[in-house]
Amino acid sequence: MPAARTSLAGKWICVLDPKDAGLRESWARTRLDGTLVHLPGTLAAQGLGDPPSVETHWTGTIFDRSFFDSSRYAPYRELGNFKVPFWLQPERVYVGSAWFQRDVEVPEDWAGSTLHLFLQRPHGQTRVWWDDAEVGSSDSLSVPHRFVLSRSAEPGVHRLTVRVDNRLNVDVGENAHSVSDHTQGNWNGVAGRIELLRTENTWVEDFQLYPNFGDGQLRVKARIAGEVPPRCRVTLAINAVRDEVPPARWSLEREVAVDGALEFSVEFGRAAPRWDEFSPAVFHARLALENGESKTVTFGFRELHTEGRAILVNGRRVFLRGALDCCAYPRTGHPPVDVESWREILRTFKLHGLNHVRFHSWCPPRAAFEAADELGVYLQVECSIWPNSVAVLAFNSPAGIGDGSPVDAWLRRETEAILREHGNHPSFVLLAAGNEPGGPHHKEFLAGWVRETRAKDPRRLYTAASGWPELPENDVHVHSDPRIHQWGDGLKCRLNGSPPATLADHQAVVEKRDRPLISHEIGQWCSYPPVYDTGEYTGYLRARNYELFRDSLEKSGLADQARDFVWASGKLQALCYREEIETSLRTRDLAGFQLLGLADFPGQGTAPVGVLDVFWKSKGYLEPAERARYCGPTVLLLRTSSRVFTRSEHLIASVEIAHYGAADLRDGKVLWELRSASGELVRSGSLSVARIPVGELSSIGRLEIGWRELAAPAKYRVVLSLQGTEVENEWDMWVYPDAPDTGPFEDVTATDRLEAALPALASGKPVLLELPPERIAGGVALGFSPIFWNTWCTQRQAPHTLGLLCHPEHPALAVFPTERHTNWQWWHVLHRAGALVLDGLPREVSPIVQVIDDWYSNRRLGLIAEMRVGEGRLLVCGAPLSALDNPVARQLRVSLLRYLASEAFRPGVAVTEAQLRSLIV
Repeated sequence: MPAARTSLAGKWICVLDPKDAGLRESWARTRLDGTLVHLPGTLAAQGLGDPPSVETHWTGTIFDRSFFDSSRYAPYRELGNFKVPFWLQPERVYVGSAWFQRDVEVPEDWAGSTLHLFLQRPHGQTRVWWDDAEVGSSDSLSVPHRFVLSRSAEPGVHRLTVRVDNRLNVDVGENAHSVSDHTQGNWNGVAGRIELLRTENTWVEDFQLYPNFGDGQLRVKARIAGEVPPRCRVTLAINAVRDEVPPARWSLEREVAVDGALEFSVEFGRAAPRWDEFSPAVFHARLALENGESKTVTFGFRELHTEGRAILVNGRRVFLRGALDCCAYPRTGHPPVDVESWREILRTFKLHGLNHVRFHSWCPPRAAFEAADELGVYLQVECSIWPNSVAVLAFNSPAGIGDGSPVDAWLRRETEAILREHGNHPSFVLLAAGNEPGGPHHKEFLAGWVRETRAKDPRRLYTAASGWPELPENDVHVHSDPRIHQWGDGLKCRLNGSPPATLADHQAVVEKRDRPLISHEIGQWCSYPPVYDTGEYTGYLRARNYELFRDSLEKSGLADQARDFVWASGKLQALCYREEIETSLRTRDLAGFQLLGLADFPGQGTAPVGVLDVFWKSKGYLEPAERARYCGPTVLLLRTSSRVFTRSEHLIASVEIAHYGAADLRDGKVLWELRSASGELVRSGSLSVARIPVGELSSIGRLEIGWRELAAPAKYRVVLSLQGTEVENEWDMWVYPDAPDTGPFEDVTATDRLEAALPALASGKPVLLELPPERIAGGVALGFSPIFWNTWCTQRQAPHTLGLLCHPEHPALAVFPTERHTNWQWWHVLHRAGALVLDGLPREVSPIVQVIDDWYSNRRLGLIAEMRVGEGRLLVCGAPLSALDNPVARQLRVSLLRYLASEAFRPGVAVTEAQLRSLIV
């Protein structure tokens, strides 16, 4: 009789056991009297557990504990209105053991068979009893829990008891995304399928395939379980899922080792279709025994190795364009367990030009691998640990891994379980132990882990962990050196400290390594969180943090601007991510990057670092096709020393192409165009290239454009395209007059001192007050970039703001080209600017150029604002424009002076001198 299964989904009795009485009192041997719940499911989703409060013991480091003592959060510490700002919040919390029990009827025709229990995705340690007998336990966070309930099934009704304990019985790290409240939440329950299975008393427990591309052999390693025979006849059948490849079938008899191990090889031929991102050829293999038992796996013929600093798939160099999945799935807590949901998620990655996903400190369910196999996505999996007692940037922390604690042995067991469950999938190309480990002996321990794991299973690449350490044993390094902003850089990073250009790369960093280097968690640039979207959070985790931020916006009188804040800050965020990506692609020997992130991160103080929200949906400011222009298999690049010019200068640029497509390109022609801001074609030309080799960054030629005959001030776009393809990219440039307009501005008083401004105001004159940042009150650190990660987790790392919201239609900006959001030209003003804190002024004072504050503070900030002071008219600018020797600042000053000298300058809101002084130190 072939294997059979029956679903155990439905009603179960549940009893919570916070004091662990159940083991002492042998609850499994009794009929439990508890609450009816539905499994699969989570306790919190069914109203079990305690409402969160200040007494809740969370699973995760709270990096800033001001919530617990600051008066501003006092209303949110009350029961009935409890809202934390540092992550998404469950309606109920329970961390401990929970007992689930139900009756199971075994059919008559199953008599004498072997019975198995399959729990697809429990969260924590499980222990299982069949009637009165304990049959086993499992503590994997990565793979299904499987139990043999009986080797000789007895028909009739039996009692099945499952105990699930979601405490950190093994300390994998409270911030690991496999367990933490920062991401999926530490829920208790079982997700996915729950099944009772029947097999014969001899069955296939494990089945692994190892293609050898050197001799065309396919090595089979299997394990026969139960009553193991000394010899057995097996049938191996291989079928292509989509490709038109004839099915193959072998029937042979082989010896079986005492432990059930069975190994043999068959000829598959070197011409079998290969699996990669462009042609994901997937096969199903079925290994069957004579008794009808069988096991089917998905695999692909994929050759993977490194050569110097390159990663090669089937002999072709690849560039991993990746982003993180941090296991944030608020509706359920747990990740999807069905293939179609994963198809949708991974298609979203591919639409944004990505070919790679890193699962940060967790391992996804099988459905994710199956979808990635089908779509051609390269996966990095981690063994569900973030073993670090300090958590953030602490490679030298006092505890972590390698010190003899239970997590050391657990990691080895978890690694073996992941490789056994998912090792055949061709999409599974990289395995790391976890994220950013700590402990004084972590290097030695992880070096051994890499050696041992690679020796057991050479089908993929291995690295000790993401972030660090860089060990000689690593196949690849995943490190943060090749990125624009490091933790602690503040205003010193390139985006804030250097004028915009497109020259930089990470070549010097890469050349220090002798093997492939993937950049770790690049980006981390924030937009304002979509606080108006809390209605999407209808499941396990609720956006109480967003509700708190929204309350703060309303108190500041800014609630009606929330959508504008998201859009404008998002446009700046997208600019910064683009520079991160293009910098990586300009680096000849870099092996790839991993964005943090594509979607928002809900924890660690709330980090809205994605162009997508936590549900993988657009936030409305970047279309996938727009990103795919500069993040894809083939990307045109422009290297130039500046984005800002005067009319007498020339744009001199190098044109390059990063080509990691399926094959070489020949007889290519790169077309270039210069277009005005309105899209009008101004100039054009072309550059020819005989061959563009795959797997390389290639130089195409030199581009020079003079500006003398063009209108200025103005914004232009340089557009590059590869003729006959969809490959296209573009860059914004700004052109300004050689000399500033000198007026007449005689009637306008311009000063950087309030004491000089007051007499002019008293006499009724228009005044431009240009304040240097050191004399602006409030201590708001303003830079070009938006906030890095968030200010909560980084101890107020600068900058503290999220860019500008401009009103380009305002007459003050009539001769200063700008969009509604920050663009690169603004760097030349913002690098020496401060944010005006307008909270002490009447709310009617609406800045012409607004600064978007962080979502915790929601202060009313401005860069340029107008007001009346007595009989005078005042325009305040938070930058010393006259002291900034660059064409952008000069042009902005001209535009403001023109406005002040015009009849249009009639501020409507009056402020007192005392209110005005609140802006100034």
